[in-house]
Amino acid sequence: MAITLGKPGVDRLSEAARVLREWQNDGAPMQLHPGDLGWFWRFGAEATAAAVRAWSRDGQVLAVGLLDSPGLLRLAIAPAAQRDEELAQQLVEDMTEPERGVLPEGKVNIDAPMGALVHELLSANGWNTDEPWTPLQRDLTDPVEDPGVRIEVIGPELAHARSAVQRASFDGSTFTDEHWHAMAAGSPYADARCLVAYDDQSNAVATVTVWSAGPGRPGLLEPMGVHREHRGHGYGKAITVAAAAALRELGSSSALVCTPSSNVGAVATYRSAGFQQRPEVRDKCRDA
Repeated sequence: MAITLGKPGVDRLSEAARVLREWQNDGAPMQLHPGDLGWFWRFGAEATAAAVRAWSRDGQVLAVGLLDSPGLLRLAIAPAAQRDEELAQQLVEDMTEPERGVLPEGKVNIDAPMGALVHELLSANGWNTDEPWTPLQRDLTDPVEDPGVRIEVIGPELAHARSAVQRASFDGSTFTDEHWHAMAAGSPYADARCLVAYDDQSNAVATVTVWSAGPGRPGLLEPMGVHREHRGHGYGKAITVAAAAALRELGSSSALVCTPSSNVGAVATYRSAGFQQRPEVRDKCRDA
């Protein structure tokens, strides 16, 4: 059977999230997580559907891609298909030829699981490697320590607090209350939690969203941020510990996060919260 490329559409987004959950596995290369899909859902279901691509053979989904931006495709591949030559060749053709409707001409990046055959084929086609990222993981077998600050689980009535801390944590962030409500309406959010940390004066100082992939599978932190006016007081560590505890309550086997290796402060924060560094990963990139 030939491999087909398609757009799932709004009515098939839950199916895409389901297969992404099934492909998450402790110890496997980090790849597109249902939480990544859930975080993108802040732009709405239609925008999310427009950004998703799926590759199937004989009705079975073998790969799912998310256009995190017009020039960045984040890719997940079924564990048993990561060295599938037919699939890898089809992926490379679809991702490198603009008329296929995946990536445009010019400078683009592909974030694919390390060890997948597509990396080698892209290199053979003249693609380079981009700057390194550091994945980190915390095992959740044992109970998680108290974060030491007040943590609130955010529902609709506190969406404004969540969005305000997001904007205060990331330069250029456009996250709004409406974005939160759109995200919370997405199917992946059924297995997610938004947390906000407060200081002794009841100031909202840090936030995180955690995404479970189901019991016994690794969950994801995406995103985590500390209010720019409250940095340097350990709130990043505190909200990260709280995130790990929330994922453990949701049944996750471990907690995952990935940050640019150049962001040494973020790497240090995650390590202080009990996360262990995994080998660096790099996107494949094509210059303009």
